Amino acid sequence: MQTENVNPLEKTLDLAVSLAKFEADVANRLKQVARTVKMQGFRPGKVPMKMVEQQHGGQVRQEVLGESVQKSFSDAVQLSQLRVAGYPRIEPKADQGEGESMMFTATFEVYPEVTLGDISASKIERPVVTVGDDEVNKTIDILRKQRVGYESVDRAAATGDRVNVDYRGMLDGVEFAGGQAKGFNLVLGEGRTLPDFEGQFVGMKAGENKKFDLTFPDDYHSKDLAGKAVTFEVTLNGVEEPKLPEIDADFAKSLGVEDGNLEKMRDEIRASLEREVKKRVQEKVKTQVMESLLESTKVDLPTSLVEMEIERLMEQMRQSMVSHGVQMLDGMQSPELHRDQAKRRVALGLILAEAVKSNQLDSKPEQIRAQVEEVAQSYEDPDSVVKYFYSNPQQMAEIESLVLEGNVVEWVLTRAQVVDAPTVFDELMGKK
Repeated sequence: MQTENVNPLEKTLDLAVSLAKFEADVANRLKQVARTVKMQGFRPGKVPMKMVEQQHGGQVRQEVLGESVQKSFSDAVQLSQLRVAGYPRIEPKADQGEGESMMFTATFEVYPEVTLGDISASKIERPVVTVGDDEVNKTIDILRKQRVGYESVDRAAATGDRVNVDYRGMLDGVEFAGGQAKGFNLVLGEGRTLPDFEGQFVGMKAGENKKFDLTFPDDYHSKDLAGKAVTFEVTLNGVEEPKLPEIDADFAKSLGVEDGNLEKMRDEIRASLEREVKKRVQEKVKTQVMESLLESTKVDLPTSLVEMEIERLMEQMRQSMVSHGVQMLDGMQSPELHRDQAKRRVALGLILAEAVKSNQLDSKPEQIRAQVEEVAQSYEDPDSVVKYFYSNPQQMAEIESLVLEGNVVEWVLTRAQVVDAPTVFDELMGKK
C-alpha cells in the first residue's frame, strides 16, 4: 500500500490483492454455490464442480474481486487513519507485471481539517417579544373569522357578504370551458375570483340579472383566455351576511377546551402563541449564528460531498413536485441550480461537526427528551406523540440533530456579541 496526495483533499492509494488468496476465495465461493445450484439431470449438491465453474465462475470471480478490492481499500484506509469522504474510484493498474498480486489504484477524497474561526466579533440580534392581551385578542378574532357563519339578508350585496350566483361566460358569442356555473357561492372581497368579476355583484339584490364585459389578464392561467375579452350573464340568487360566533363556552369548546372555560381558553391561546414566538426567535437567532460560523470559518469542501448533496436536493425537489402534481421542467433538473445551496449545507455540516467534537457539545438524553416533549405540546395528545417519537428511529435522529444544532447555537451565543432587540409581535410573525 502506498499513499499519494493529489491535492489537499484528494488522495490515491496503491492496492494489492493476493492472487493466491483470490483464487482460494473463488474456489471456496464456488463450493458454496455448488451446494444449492440447480441443473437439469443432477440432484442439488451433486452438480460437478467443472460445470458449476463454467456456469457461475465468471460472476463469482467478479463478486470476489470486488469484495477483495474493497477490503484491501478499507484496511489501507484504516491503517492510514484516513477519513474518506464519498466513494472511492478504484481502477486496475495498466502495468500488472508478473507479480503475485493484482494491483489497483484508488482515488478518493478525505474530510478536511476544520479550524473554527473567531466569532467574538459576530453580532447576533435576538428578538424580544411579549405576548400580551392584544395578541391574544387578535388571535381570538382570527379564530372567530375562521369559524364564520352566514345568515340570509334582504338587501344589496356588499363586500364581505356571501352571494349565491349563476353565471354564463361567452367568448365571441360561444360559451367557453369553465365559464358556467349554477348555485355558485362566492364571498365578495375574498379574492377567489378575478376582482373585475366579483366586483360586479356588489350592489345587486337577490333575483337581479346583469350582463357585463370582462377582459382576462395577459398572465391568466388559461392560455385560451389570457388577454381575451368575454361577456358574462349573471344572476344573483341570494345574499348572506357574515355572522361571527360569540365568545362563549361553545366557542371555547370548539377550540378544544372541554369545560368551555373562557379564561382557560385564553391561557391556552397565550401558551400557544408563546411557543410560536419562542420557535420564531430561535429560528432567527439560529440563522444568524449559522451565518456567523460560515463567515468566520473557511473550509475546503470535498467535491464528492457537494455532488452527493446536490443529488439529495434534486431528489427532494422531484418528490415535492410529484406530491404537488407539478411537472418537472428540463431546466429544473440542472445540478447548477442547487450547487450554491449544496456547498452551504456541506460547509455548515462540517463546521457544526467540528464545533460539537471540539467543544463536547454532544446531545444528552435529557435534552432529547425535553425537545420531544416540546414538540409534542402542540398536539392534542402529547403523551402519544412522545411514544411515537421514541418508537421511530428516523424521527429521533431528526430530534437529536435539532438538539446538536441548539447546543452549537448556545455555544456561539456565549462568545458572540448578542443584542436583545424589542420586536413587535406582528413583525416577528411576518405580518408586517
